Amino acid sequence: MAHLRIGSRGSALALWQANHVAALLRSQGHSVEIQIIKTTGDKITEVALSMVGTKGMFTKEIEEALAAREVDLAVHSLKDVPTELQPEFTLAAIMKREDPRDAFISRKFSDLPALPGGARVGTSSLRRQCQLKALRPDLQVISLRGNVDTRIRKMEEGDYDAIILASAGVTRLGLQQHLRYRIPAELVCPAAGQGALGIETRSNDAATAAALAFLDDEDARVTTQCERALLNGLGGGCQVPIGAYAERTGGKLSLVAIAGRPDGSQLLRESGEGSDPEKLGREVADALLRKGADRILSDIYQREVVAPAQS
Repeated sequence: MAHLRIGSRGSALALWQANHVAALLRSQGHSVEIQIIKTTGDKITEVALSMVGTKGMFTKEIEEALAAREVDLAVHSLKDVPTELQPEFTLAAIMKREDPRDAFISRKFSDLPALPGGARVGTSSLRRQCQLKALRPDLQVISLRGNVDTRIRKMEEGDYDAIILASAGVTRLGLQQHLRYRIPAELVCPAAGQGALGIETRSNDAATAAALAFLDDEDARVTTQCERALLNGLGGGCQVPIGAYAERTGGKLSLVAIAGRPDGSQLLRESGEGSDPEKLGREVADALLRKGADRILSDIYQREVVAPAQS
């Protein structure tokens, strides 16, 4: 049995995820330790994530520790992982997926339709913002940063009438009492990979990959591969207004995807079916590009971004 070192961010959710994987590995007889690594995304706390022009803002420093052999594996929320990894890294396992939908959280209101005009809704995501504004242009969608518990506290203190979070994170932290309802994917399309945990290792570390093989879930791998192929086909990162949600029934895949302007003035939607996840993702991406997603994303990429603070 191996001694395995897990690299993880220090947030409550990241540590839950790392400890969850550690417990499963220990059940197989391995010894495990967790090393906390602060990432660029953790250092920039006062700026909307969409304004930070750094790919891999939640993974870069952890990958550096992997490359330096300071840790053996990293546990990530898959939606934070860039669609193209450096050749020296691989996703050795994609674990069984939690509910990928977004969660509506509010003290006073039961769901999106119940919100009054002018209600303040907090989110850190351009993807959520563009879909919320398309559905309800009368809402005030306001940037919200912080860990899950911090965001919920800000809502409870009255800073927001409602906030939108990933259902998976709320569930994993045992905070379901705050969840009013899960927003159907046809109303707010989730982020590519949302709800899935990806375990990253060095590509040449066969022993660690073998130790992790039991954690790999075929349905999660195939559906997220399809979603990430869509995202890659649009040239998008995790902080752009793109949504992708794939489902697998038997050997057949279906994919729904959106791309939109942050103000909700234009929202493109496309879907497709197929058996090859990469091919389906690329085809739906191409269809969105033909509809005008290239112009939307070009405008967004040209905006001014905030340079990460130097530590």
